[in-house]
Amino acid sequence: MPGSPQWDNRADVTARAVRLIGDGVVDRGGVPELASRLGYTERHLNRLLTEELGAGPLALARTQRAQTAKTLITKTGLGLSEIAFAAGFGSIRQFNDTFREVYGCAPSTLRREGTPVDGVVSLRLSYRAPLHTEALFGFLGARTITGVDSHADGRYTRSMRLPHGPATVTLWAANTGAAGSLGAARGAADREPTDPDGALGAGTRAGFIEAELRLSDMRDLTPAVARCRRLLDLDADPDAVDSVLAGDPALAGAVAAEPGVRLPRSVDGFEMAVRAVVGQQISVAGARTVLTRLLPPDDQGRADRPDLPTRFFPTPEQLLALPDEAFSMPASRRRTLRAVAEAVRDGLRLDAGSDRAATREALLALPGVGPWTADYIALRALGDPDVLLTTDLGTRRGAKALGLPDDPDDLARHAERWRPWRSYAQIRLWRAA
Repeated sequence: MPGSPQWDNRADVTARAVRLIGDGVVDRGGVPELASRLGYTERHLNRLLTEELGAGPLALARTQRAQTAKTLITKTGLGLSEIAFAAGFGSIRQFNDTFREVYGCAPSTLRREGTPVDGVVSLRLSYRAPLHTEALFGFLGARTITGVDSHADGRYTRSMRLPHGPATVTLWAANTGAAGSLGAARGAADREPTDPDGALGAGTRAGFIEAELRLSDMRDLTPAVARCRRLLDLDADPDAVDSVLAGDPALAGAVAAEPGVRLPRSVDGFEMAVRAVVGQQISVAGARTVLTRLLPPDDQGRADRPDLPTRFFPTPEQLLALPDEAFSMPASRRRTLRAVAEAVRDGLRLDAGSDRAATREALLALPGVGPWTADYIALRALGDPDVLLTTDLGTRRGAKALGLPDDPDDLARHAERWRPWRSYAQIRLWRAA
């Protein structure tokens, strides 16, 4: 069903459609926009989704709107009419009818009194346990850019550009210490509560990530939640991944010691592409310094909340407007960044709904984008679960530390046994390095 691991990992048209619907594409542009993004006619897309899911894109989007409305009713003090339109409904009547159909009650029955109307929504994002939070937040924390994102006391905070306005999100593991690893041991995972809403499947061990969303427009709740889930890889099935990787004696010890290692993804594909290009042949610390110099001025000063981000990662247009001296890098890499920015500005999409093979081909056609860069973008921007950067120095060091071959060709042959989860092995190799 939508929201299960197969939709998160599959690369076919139906799975791409599910991910785009989850990001609110139908709410913003209707079925024509969804069909255009996927390269199909509306009629053919409706047939594909109906045959596989039993419902067309409008029905799937309508159910999602009801879920968004339920969250807004219980987590904010917005009026019901405001909630109806913020959730994407075209009328109050449609809102009421859909809500009764999905939840069997009127929207007003879920209303809680006394919730402030301040643009802040606090949620718990469920996931399948185990989840190794130290590995996940540690990876993101090591790559923060001053002003855009931060990681302190177990909390990861970042700015985001959403379809209707700016936002900031803060994410942290529920029921753990500052650097805890929720479900880091199998015994701990077995003590996790099962998912109360049944969204993860009957009997599934569930954990939660706490999320505080500060939205300038409540219509962005759905894409904000979708992007947070993708950033933290919360829809993964860790048992399926770990069972394959643990089948290799070289990885079995690492899997047993750290179950539930996830694939840190991104909230913006262009940002991840820029990070990939800048990160070519320099250290993580060096890349952070270079990226900071590319940022536009402070977009939203917050004297009242100095802990929140005050800057946004540049858009393609903003990056293209920068003078040469803003790029602290070789001229060839500067040209590559501009080529990527031009491609995204002109229509190249680097998101959950992109065709992975076609996107990789388009990236490789750009000057200065080689297999490492294209595959890193596939790994983190597109969320491809089966990528291994065999020529990467960190990969080779990690492989050697685990007793695996560190020659790229030999490692690639050995890694065939890790399919279709080589991206997760990649994170483990980096950790071993």
